[in-house]
Amino acid sequence: MSPPVGHFQKRAWSLFRSATAPLAAASRQLFAGVLLGSLVWLLPLLLALEPAVALDRVEAAPVPAFAAAALEPSRPSAAPELSSPNPPSEAPPSLPALFQQALEASRAGRFDRALPLWNLVLERAPGDAAAWSNRGNVQLALGDPLAAIADQDHSLLLEPDNADPHLNRGTAEEALGRWDAAAADYAWILERNPLDASALYNLGNVQGSRGDWQAARDRFVAAADARPGFAMARSSAALAAFQLGDLATAERELRSLIRRYPLFADARAGLTALLWQRGASGEAESHWAAASGLDPRYRETAWLLGVRRWPPGPVAALERFLTLSS
Repeated sequence: MSPPVGHFQKRAWSLFRSATAPLAAASRQLFAGVLLGSLVWLLPLLLALEPAVALDRVEAAPVPAFAAAALEPSRPSAAPELSSPNPPSEAPPSLPALFQQALEASRAGRFDRALPLWNLVLERAPGDAAAWSNRGNVQLALGDPLAAIADQDHSLLLEPDNADPHLNRGTAEEALGRWDAAAADYAWILERNPLDASALYNLGNVQGSRGDWQAARDRFVAAADARPGFAMARSSAALAAFQLGDLATAERELRSLIRRYPLFADARAGLTALLWQRGASGEAESHWAAASGLDPRYRETAWLLGVRRWPPGPVAALERFLTLSS
């Protein structure tokens, strides 16, 4: 059983994460970085990997780094069945049907198709805040964080009290390394809802990117507590514990994740690094065989640091393992 994969629904899309970043990029991050490196990272990582994104009225995610990731897109007042593209001889689809088509393309990761569909929606409904935010997420997934931020800004002009565009804008800001701006967006959400798991997770990624791994660990733990089953948050908390030297807690948490989600590559790769550092080379090799088969990106240092956003200690340990075991 693998952990739930993020998708465009309400509250979180990673990239990772901030899985960058990232899942979600991602996610996660859809992370964006945090994604971003590839929010398109995402789709396999969209657990809320790297930052979480919210397809306004959909679960968001970072590519980049990242995750927080699952989201639910915003919907118009009516949500009819997805219709097939109409031949030129037929009448154009209704606005709700067009919105649904754009939403389905976004959820399916067909971003090149989703963008022109969102453009059509906004031509017909320029006052739809959810459409602006959802198009911003697609812009980020296509590698244009500045356009993504502009769309989220427009959404907020229309609905200043909506948390989703703040979450989504923060993910795009993470992609540009604008840590203060991203943290401010997540803080805005947490002032109003201290238990928002996506904002907690993404803020943890920001704090980790600044080198404050104790603060990052606290946020990841809070995100996991706020959303039971948020596997990427628990894995990130374990890796932060590894970075801080609390190997016993890190190992216990990673093993627990693997028991629950045997196909969760992040936990297996993290346990590989930890076991190698402890000298348990045989078991490390076993977990690595599973992790590398599930997701070969764990071999890439740049991806681990910039998209998934592991702490530097676990990354260095995994690098040593790969160097000496190859």
